[in-house]
Amino acid sequence: MGFTEIFVATHKDALKRAEELDGGGAAAGAAVRIPGISDFEIEQLGDLAGAAVHAAGADYELAMVDVASDSLLGVPAAMVRALAELLSYESEGEGNVLDDVAERWAAEEDMPFGAEDARKYVQQLAELAGSVDENSRTGLYVWSS
Repeated sequence: MGFTEIFVATHKDALKRAEELDGGGAAAGAAVRIPGISDFEIEQLGDLAGAAVHAAGADYELAMVDVASDSLLGVPAAMVRALAELLSYESEGEGNVLDDVAERWAAEEDMPFGAEDARKYVQQLAELAGSVDENSRTGLYVWSS
């Protein structure tokens, strides 16, 4: 079964990590490894997060970052912001936005996990997104097998 790993790195370090993962590397550091999904499900999460924080309509499509690796994709800035906002977004009487996004994501067709696991993954991804620092030239990357 394949998996997807999401991590924060500089472009150079992301390429290095992708090479390690292409060679069967183990989970490392603060990366979030999610079994049974692909980059497509990460894009779905981006759409859900964007809608939840009222940033719908932005481009949440993952993009190839370097010809050296076709399994490494970059997360667009709009999705990074939307995910990070899930941690602090204030909604008026709508309950916990992060929980709502996790439940909707888990309900997507063919998701290999339920709402409880989705909640854990969305929390971890939101925290990762919040740690991206443009000043240190880091970005959020997705590697998918």
